[in-house]
Amino acid sequence: MGVAAPAEFLEDDEASPTLGLCFRIGPEFQQLTDDEYFELCRANGDWRIERTSQGEIIVMPPTGGRTGRINFEFAGLFREWVHRDGTGVAFDSSTEFRLPNRAARSPDLSWLRRERWEGLTREEQDKFPPLCPDFVVEIRSPSDRLRALRAKMREYIANGATLGWLIDPVDRRVYVYEPPDRESRLDDPDSVSGEPLLRGFVLEPRRLWL
Repeated sequence: MGVAAPAEFLEDDEASPTLGLCFRIGPEFQQLTDDEYFELCRANGDWRIERTSQGEIIVMPPTGGRTGRINFEFAGLFREWVHRDGTGVAFDSSTEFRLPNRAARSPDLSWLRRERWEGLTREEQDKFPPLCPDFVVEIRSPSDRLRALRAKMREYIANGATLGWLIDPVDRRVYVYEPPDRESRLDDPDSVSGEPLLRGFVLEPRRLWL
């Protein structure tokens, strides 16, 4: 299955809390079942696709070089902690999750407590896991609108995430999100702690300001 017309294309702006190129598609496509949406993404595997809670299809732009380096650096630091800690499993940006509000999102990095992951069926693990990760990270690219990313982080928390970090290399800030609706901004911090969820994990953001 491909992305089919009719579709109205809407680039992200201040009126739309989305990222990337948004497809305003007909009602028949907004009512795609989860299996149909999975097949849509698989048939267009060269595209990074997300879905909003309203059923809009979003095509995410490729990552630029500097942002790709930051993603790689952070993933390496976090991977070491995941292996030492052993209480959960981590995922890269190619993993998409089906949130309780029906949105399908691909955080830049995410972590899930092991018992929640093992509680899924093999089929649920192989497709888009039907849950929100416990920990989610989004890393801002120079082209990303901060307003849209902040809205996305609030969506993660509203759908069950325990901790979220929005890392902003552009302005050298880290936004921390916690339930029920807490948002804290740290300006060029020396360190950011993942406690109590991520026991012993501390990020030194200046290692990412490439």
